[in-house]
Order: sequence, then structure tokens, then C-alpha cells
Amino acid sequence: MTPRATDWLLATLIGLLAGSGAVTLTSGSTSATWLFVLHGTAGFLLLVIVVVKLRRVGPRVLAVRHWERRTAGGLVTTLLVGMALLSGWIWSNGGDRVLLGLNLLNWHIALGFALSLAVVMHAMLRAKPLRQPDIVNRRQFLLFAGSAATAGMAWRLQRPSAAVLGWRGARRRWTGSYEQGSLQGNAFPSSSWVADRPRSLDTATYRLQVRGLVTRPLSLPATLLQGGDEMEATLDCTGGFYSTQHWHGMTLARLLQLAQPLPGATHVRIISCTGYRWSFPLAEAGTLLLAVGVGNEALGHLH
Repeated sequence: MTPRATDWLLATLIGLLAGSGAVTLTSGSTSATWLFVLHGTAGFLLLVIVVVKLRRVGPRVLAVRHWERRTAGGLVTTLLVGMALLSGWIWSNGGDRVLLGLNLLNWHIALGFALSLAVVMHAMLRAKPLRQPDIVNRRQFLLFAGSAATAGMAWRLQRPSAAVLGWRGARRRWTGSYEQGSLQGNAFPSSSWVADRPRSLDTATYRLQVRGLVTRPLSLPATLLQGGDEMEATLDCTGGFYSTQHWHGMTLARLLQLAQPLPGATHVRIISCTGYRWSFPLAEAGTLLLAVGVGNEALGHLH
């Protein structure tokens, strides 16, 4: 590959990895499986292209006397690429380390974000437009096709290889998460949104408010939320764990039936006591459960 084609391909792959990685953080449906496949395969392809790049520039980098001001930026970017790839590979094969309160998956996300910023800054300062020889080149096409095929094969063999080696990565969910505390009540890990510190609720005075485009605004005590509705569902956290539990409480379908949404209502907005909020289409919201219990236990405060 020509130097410019290699650089643009590296930047494109890093952008693709950043974009697909960000989207997977909010993707829990099996219809989004292809995004996780794309992210993993693109990671292996990035590794192959980085090796191609280092074979060309390695001798110049090793000659310290030839270093320039831009060399430091290139070395930092290369280090970020290596750390992002290594953290992703270790996590996907079952390894983990907690540093400064963050597990390896969260460090992978942070490194990916830092790498994306570094690439954007580099592109703004030093990007050179592609020329025809950089694009229309049979040898380059064959090299790229071979690299892509190698990356796809590496991704496909990763899980079977982990199984042969007895690594935990063979048992990860398709989202990359690992099982913890399934069907054990409140034993699954607690999770929060960034710096949430939920205050304890007084169930005697607590009221669930339902307002907006509804015929009947509601203010329900906590006791009415124990409506006898049940559901077995999997919680898959962006922190890297999943847990299947038997939940009980009140379905939003029943809650909405009480409130009677007006014809103009299209979404349901959920706001927690911590301020965290999320919106769901009205049709989807009816399938959700407002859980107040898990297993045979009341849902714990930290959950």
C-alpha cells in the first residue's frame, strides 16, 4: 500500500471502531449482532494494517537522531493504538484488571476515545488528500482483500481458540459481557450512570408520578407497584456483565392503561430519582416492567 492509502485506511478503521463501539453501548437487541461482529473484525484488521505501517516506518523511528517534533505525536498515537487493541483482546478472551476504579472494558473505551481525538487532531494538521495511484492500484486492492480476509478469519477463530485453551472468553455473551449472579436475587453487581449516588427512598412517602399527555395523571404509592406482574429478562450492562433474573413489579402496559395516554403521545420518558432519564416509543414501553423485586427479594437500594 502507498503511505497515503495506509494512513487513510488507518484513520478510517479507527473512526469505524469508535463509531461502532459507541453504538454498541446502547445496543441490546440481537438485531444489532452485526455491529459487534463489525467492531471485532475491524479491530483485527487495524492490527494487520498497523503491522504493515510499522514495517515501513519502523527503521526511521528506531533512528533516534532523525526524530522530529511530529515523531512524538506518532509515537503517542501508536502507543494508544497498541493499548486499545491489547485491552480489547484481553477483555474479549476473559481477562480483566481494575485500575483507578475502572475495569479493562472501560479502559478500552477510554483509550478508544483518546485515540479518536488524536487521529482527528493529526488529520486536521497533517492530512494529505488521496491521489489516483493511492486508490486505483491492483496490488493495493489484493493486499487489502487479503488483510480483510485474515482479520475475518482471526475474529471467527477467536472464540473456538479460547474454548480450546479454557479461557473465560469462550463463554462471553454476543455483546462481549460475562455472566454474573444470574437467578440469585440481588447478588448481581450494582451499576450506576457515571457518578450516580442514589439516595435511600422512604417507601411510606414515595410516590410514582405519571404526567404529561395522559387523561389521568397518577401519583401511586410504592405498595401499588407490587402489582404481581413477572418477567424473566437479562440485564446487560455496559460495564461488561450480564445477569438473567426473574423480576416482579408492574408492567408499563398496565401503568399506561391506568393513565390513558392521549392520541398525541408517542413516547414514554422515564426519570429516576437520581436524574437519569431515558425515552421509549409508546409501543415498546408496553413490553417493559417496572421492577421492584428480583427473585424472592425486594430490589436492593444499589440496584
